[in-house]
Amino acid sequence: MESIELGPGLPVPETAPPQVSQQERLVQLLSAAGEHEAAGRFDEAEAVLGQLLSAAPNFPAALHLSGIVAFRKGRGPEAVEKIERAVAAEPQTALFHRNLCEIYRRSGRYDDAVVAGQRAITLNPNDLYAYLNLSVLHYHRIELDAAIASAEKALALDSNLPGAHFGIAEASLLRGDFQRGWEEYEWRFRLASAAPLMPPTDRPQWDGNKLPSGATLLLIADQGFGDCIQFSRYIPWAASLCPNIAVACARDLQPVIEQQAGIGQVFDRWEDKPDFAAFCPLSGLPRLAGTRLDTIPAAIPYLRADADTAAVWAQRLATLLPEGWRRIGIAWAGRPNHPNDDVRSIPLHALAPLADIPGTALISLQKGPGQAQIGTYWGHAPLINLGPEIVNFSDTMAIIDGLDLVVTVDTAVAHLAGAMGKPVWIMLPFAPDWRWLLDRSDTPWYPTARLFRQPAARQWAPVIAAVGQELARTATKGHKPAARARR
Repeated sequence: MESIELGPGLPVPETAPPQVSQQERLVQLLSAAGEHEAAGRFDEAEAVLGQLLSAAPNFPAALHLSGIVAFRKGRGPEAVEKIERAVAAEPQTALFHRNLCEIYRRSGRYDDAVVAGQRAITLNPNDLYAYLNLSVLHYHRIELDAAIASAEKALALDSNLPGAHFGIAEASLLRGDFQRGWEEYEWRFRLASAAPLMPPTDRPQWDGNKLPSGATLLLIADQGFGDCIQFSRYIPWAASLCPNIAVACARDLQPVIEQQAGIGQVFDRWEDKPDFAAFCPLSGLPRLAGTRLDTIPAAIPYLRADADTAAVWAQRLATLLPEGWRRIGIAWAGRPNHPNDDVRSIPLHALAPLADIPGTALISLQKGPGQAQIGTYWGHAPLINLGPEIVNFSDTMAIIDGLDLVVTVDTAVAHLAGAMGKPVWIMLPFAPDWRWLLDRSDTPWYPTARLFRQPAARQWAPVIAAVGQELARTATKGHKPAARARR
């Protein structure tokens, strides 16, 4: 987490000097543990901290660092307990409060996080990362003015802080201020967590103007699958200015990208790239196109299932499902390493109300580790597990083509169904991704989508209940109750 940082460590000598004091030895151990943590060697850091805390159980700096390591290893409650003890032992250390703020936020304790963050600022008004933590926290509380104000205070201390610019981008876009949002969004590539966009090049990033005749524009599918599906709608616009388009994208995405007009080449290995005059990430196209809320390209559908593949899957579904039953595709989890996966994904068992609607069959579109949860399913509705048979997005589109509705959390499946113009109900966390805006059940990005929002942070039960009620209300009359099934 970018906002959790430790102060500079003390140098550790290769061999301990003779007759060092107990306090000096503790400082040396703390420095060694800090170096391990900074290098990502969390097991080694934990081993050193174990020695240190055995000798000095209430050493505040060691408790704090032990909490950070526990957090890095996914042990949130332990992290909170350790850093709370550090704060209690040394309440005037701003760093402890700053990091406790972020760990409280990640634990869903937003009110406690506000108190800790404000205390950190009081103790050290020049701690730009404390302002950054508060900015992220305010975003998750949907306090967007406060989120932007906190980020601006961080920028007053360091105008080149990528996280603060990106925080302003997300808050601005979420409330529909696309003019400021797109400009600040360009800072995303400077985040410490951002992977390199492409190999080093002396070619410029495209500025949105026409290229010379015959010159190639290289577009790069630069973010997650959902983002790339959403932004691929801009490829025909780019091709209207630069007729020679090449696109670098993952092989999984090619069935999506290849459907867009104006593309001359699609490749997934950098050694296959053509000579190009300029480049641009797909996520940079909305800014260059001057997109505002009322000018979002919405020529839906811009994705279609391959007819032959759709026919194969239609036959497959016909052999698996009772005739005449309503076919509901479901996806409940995104990729686990997504920064906000803990707030956007849900367990399969939480969708139990959907399995109690007569005449309904559930078709799993889930890929990745979430598929394993199907083994624990025991509901009234049949659940057809197609995940292992889905090779790429061409298969997913073909399956969606034969469904009545898709119900999903905020994953690529939502974007895929929306881009195909298929009915899709999207279950959103309280603080959604910026593209879903605020206080609306529809979205200008996908006219056939319907949004179901959490009323408060981390409360999925009301969302799922609302989806279940709507499914029951709109269910076709005359279906027979589903037999209890496990597939």
